Amino acid sequence: MSEPTPLQVRVAQTGDLTLPEYATPLSAGLDLRARLDGPTVLEPGARMLMPTGLHIELPAGHEAQVRPRSGLAYKHGLTVLNAPGTIDADYRGEIGVLLINLGQAAFTIEPGERIAQLVVAPYRRVAWAPVQDTAELATSQRGDGGFGHTGTS
Repeated sequence: MSEPTPLQVRVAQTGDLTLPEYATPLSAGLDLRARLDGPTVLEPGARMLMPTGLHIELPAGHEAQVRPRSGLAYKHGLTVLNAPGTIDADYRGEIGVLLINLGQAAFTIEPGERIAQLVVAPYRRVAWAPVQDTAELATSQRGDGGFGHTGTS
């Protein structure tokens, strides 16, 4: 199986952190790191916009999604509040990660610690085709069932 050609994303960074990296050859997400001057404590129930020092230029038709790291979520209750957070292709500000501590203990974030993942993905824009009534929409097996209509087993 051959590796796909990497998408070129221009990046500028503040500070001397390592650029985001894939942890394994088949990882979908790049690890984002905290750009801090010193350890920062996130108390239970507290949220914080964590700087990463990264500014990116995505190609048109792509977005970057900021997602939680499963180990931090499972072991400490630390997650990304607006997951997935979307970074649009025309945004040039610093990437920030909106962290929240849903755990029962304070969590100390160290400078350079891996705090989230960044997944770059293509998207398609929508051109609406208005209809007069919902009866004009194609029928489907699911219909209007939602919010758990398929049950739990």
